[in-house]
Amino acid sequence: MTPSIATGGFGGQKQIQLQLQGRDIGELVRLAERVAKVVREVPDAVDVGLSTKGQKPELDVQIDRGLAGALGVTVGQVAQALRPAFAGIDAGDWVDPSGETRDVMVRLAPESRGRVQDLESLPLTIPGPEGRTKSIPLGHVARISPSVGPARIDHLDRERVIAVQANTQTRPLSEVIRDITTRLHQQVQLPPGYTLRQGGETEDQQEVFGRIMTALLIAIMLMYFVLVVQFESFLDPLSILLSLPLSLIGVMLGLLVTGSTLNLMSMIGVILLVGIVAKNAILLIDFAKSSEESGMDRREALIQAGRIRLRPILMTTFALIAGMVPVAMGVGEGADFRAPLGIAVIGGVITSTLLTLLVIPTVYEILSGWRDALRARFGRTRGSMASDTHPHRPGDPLTEP
Repeated sequence: MTPSIATGGFGGQKQIQLQLQGRDIGELVRLAERVAKVVREVPDAVDVGLSTKGQKPELDVQIDRGLAGALGVTVGQVAQALRPAFAGIDAGDWVDPSGETRDVMVRLAPESRGRVQDLESLPLTIPGPEGRTKSIPLGHVARISPSVGPARIDHLDRERVIAVQANTQTRPLSEVIRDITTRLHQQVQLPPGYTLRQGGETEDQQEVFGRIMTALLIAIMLMYFVLVVQFESFLDPLSILLSLPLSLIGVMLGLLVTGSTLNLMSMIGVILLVGIVAKNAILLIDFAKSSEESGMDRREALIQAGRIRLRPILMTTFALIAGMVPVAMGVGEGADFRAPLGIAVIGGVITSTLLTLLVIPTVYEILSGWRDALRARFGRTRGSMASDTHPHRPGDPLTEP
């Protein structure tokens, strides 16, 4: 079992949003219902539904394009002929016996709006000879038939879209999404021109975690450059930055033991650890370098640095852990949201403190040994090249015949 990623649920949308895009609404509905069936089979995926809000009765109007063009009838005119039947038209005002003015809207009766014969009998005005107009029944240029369609049609990037929506029950969002993605790849094949992508909290989660990772990388780079300036070396800061992955061991173990998830707050805790855990390594390496520059052997300097710096390292570590215990225990309102922050910081500080005292001095000694070997090697190479290219000086007893 490994710590999983999860986010809290906010807003009115459901947590899982699988967005199907394509041109034909009928094919979209068929694919969406198939995807919804797969989602319902995933454990802890609940409240599965479609964004179309089901089907509702509708009338399908098919225009005879050839005949309509010959008569000079446009699609807009057909729509205007149908508008009074459903939306109604403003017929003016009416003053009732009490003297109050009321608006008058005229439209077909409810029973007539559902009968195809009444709708096909609606008058349609077309241009006639000598600039005159005449009326013909709407059924001459259009065929009206009852059908069913989605109660709601959404568009995304100028294409029709249907969202398969669901919530999670007990498992984290990332685990449910992983199971859904695996099942969809195995059971659903999308035809050409149709796409399926993640939306809702999953999309927000990916965006937030991407920004957090960017902030984490920038923080590590800035720390490295500051350490390069302070130590006047590009190699020594690498041994200090090694304390960062050591802290991640404690973060994962802490989240695993407590049953927490790697969410927004725990990621913020990881960013905090970038600045916290490097402090112990800086104390060790800085003291060891100072002792080494004063003439002490490198290994003895590291041992002395560990012995002398152990007390301040433990003091700051215990103080930080004590400050984070109330946050990790989850006391008060909104504690479940804040607890992963304290758990991540406490776990990372504990493992980084224990491993820093052992790993960082060893890595520093190895890197320093490599640096000394490279300096000695390239130093001899430059010295030999200088001697080989030394110009001949007349009168030199070693070079005169």
